[in-house]
Amino acid sequence: MKLATIRTADGTAAVRVDTDAAVELGAADLGEFLARPGWKERAASADGPRHDLAGLDYATLIPRPEKVFCVGLNYRSHILEMGRELPEYPTLFAKFARALVGAYDPVELPAGSDQVDWEAELGVVIGAEVRHATREQAEAAIAGYTVVNDVTGRDFQYRSVQWLQGKTFERSTPVGPWLVVDEGAPGEISCEVDGDIVQKADTADLVFSPVDLVAYISQLITLVPGDLIATGTPGGVGHARKPPRYLVEGSRLVTRVEGLGEQRNLLIKGA
Repeated sequence: MKLATIRTADGTAAVRVDTDAAVELGAADLGEFLARPGWKERAASADGPRHDLAGLDYATLIPRPEKVFCVGLNYRSHILEMGRELPEYPTLFAKFARALVGAYDPVELPAGSDQVDWEAELGVVIGAEVRHATREQAEAAIAGYTVVNDVTGRDFQYRSVQWLQGKTFERSTPVGPWLVVDEGAPGEISCEVDGDIVQKADTADLVFSPVDLVAYISQLITLVPGDLIATGTPGGVGHARKPPRYLVEGSRLVTRVEGLGEQRNLLIKGA
């Protein structure tokens, strides 16, 4: 089952994306819908207004998440290319809602940064409130998976040992197009820049799995429906190349996760 948030003439709507149409779920967005008890059964049985798939305008998956957690250095290949040792605990930082855009929206290059990099990531969406979770509770709290690209201003990121300032530029992080529910574990993740495959890995290369991350983060704070976790990027980022390669105005970014679909974003000049 695929769930999404689309833009309509009246605002936005949460929908179930079927093979022939998108069916409205009776909520303004997917975050609102996931907060309702029994959301999975409601989604499966919904029979609201329908939209032609060809005309869908996907908004960012969860427009106003309470929390967006991101994980750094979580693929073995990426850790090794950055010259670091495997971590004992997850490296966490945050994003804010204004950073998020839709899967096919333009991505804005942050003003003042000339080292803008790509980071293809598997996204995890929370579907039930959870605190101090066991592994079983953590797994049950996951609503499903999506595609994220943690577009990063490296020059801002490395101004200090805290990464947030390079990670949450406005309108920089595509999420979606949809949430995939009740499917098997996501497989290959990849990223293309202007037709060149720059990242390719299997999500099995993750140091900390989605379940590990939900269990760990729930020790810090209560996770609630609609919270998003970006689980980290594999090797192949532009900053680690010799010479480095960065995104520029007009770059075309394609991010894929096997079984979850793909994003296509044009890089434009930001404010």
